[in-house]
Amino acid sequence: MTLTQKIAWDDTVLPFQLDRSDIRGRVARLDGVLDRVLAQHAYPARVEAMVAEAAMLTVMIGQTIKLRWKLSLQIRGDGPLRLIATDYFAPKAEGEPAQIRAWASFDEARLAASDAAPFDLIGQGYFAILIDQGKGMAPYQGITPLAGGSLRACAETYFAQSEQLPTRFALSMGRAAEPGSGEHWRAGGVMLQHMPKASPHATGEGGSGESGLLTADDLVSGREGENWNRANKLLDTVEDTELIGPHVAPHELLVRLFHEEVPRVFDAQPVAFGCTCNADKVRQSLSIYSAKDIATMTTEAGVVTADCQFCGAHYELDPATLGFEATRRPEDDGDRRG
Repeated sequence: MTLTQKIAWDDTVLPFQLDRSDIRGRVARLDGVLDRVLAQHAYPARVEAMVAEAAMLTVMIGQTIKLRWKLSLQIRGDGPLRLIATDYFAPKAEGEPAQIRAWASFDEARLAASDAAPFDLIGQGYFAILIDQGKGMAPYQGITPLAGGSLRACAETYFAQSEQLPTRFALSMGRAAEPGSGEHWRAGGVMLQHMPKASPHATGEGGSGESGLLTADDLVSGREGENWNRANKLLDTVEDTELIGPHVAPHELLVRLFHEEVPRVFDAQPVAFGCTCNADKVRQSLSIYSAKDIATMTTEAGVVTADCQFCGAHYELDPATLGFEATRRPEDDGDRRG
């Protein structure tokens, strides 16, 4: 089998449970989906690596939540890499794939002038998870400072600080290549999560992490702590080739790592690239503007244009159908999407 051929467990998230340790987890593999996400923009290599890491975290976190609609991850900072945004959309029906999209905003000049490592390009900022369960449901947002030197560490801090859930990620990603074919992205990861009773540290006494933030070790003790530490030591033995290589299936990886913990797997969730943008949503975003404002956005060709940052879709809309002073109905507009 060549690296460019589709493998059965590519672009999937496999839920599992370690029965001996009372720990749940996910094994994820992104291949073609990650290529689609990153192909929408010609990101510099360091930005591309950060978007890939954010996408991996998003699919694993999204799959752990009983989600009706969307989970979003946002990383904002004051450095050259200003924003990374991802969205995970729950499957619309049983058997359908979940969908993911992602993009990044950065300052090209500042990025070119910096030799900082990828994570350090973000600077000072925050890591946020937003959950939108759809119409009629109040959205949820949790925010923690950037800490730990990687997005993986930020996600672990988020779960310890905001949810009091000991959580661990092991990730590997990069470009794969073989003679006669171009490079393409492969990424793999394992997520572990313990569900203990809240510890005294969860009541505001501070934690042992950076700037006094809570860590997973602050949340478990006694028998639970022993189980958590044992599972983490086993995860420490995982190799990059096991996470992203084409020859180790997710269920085989679980047996290799955790056979003494009695791993039990559930149905795998397929993942696809997807975007929810459309002309109606563009109109809705412009509905707060007056006709005068819309006129300033109108091109010499007599249209208002908009581009989706996630999928690259290009919209050309009749200005008469836009804003709160619109004089034509949207259905009469000859929208163009490219």
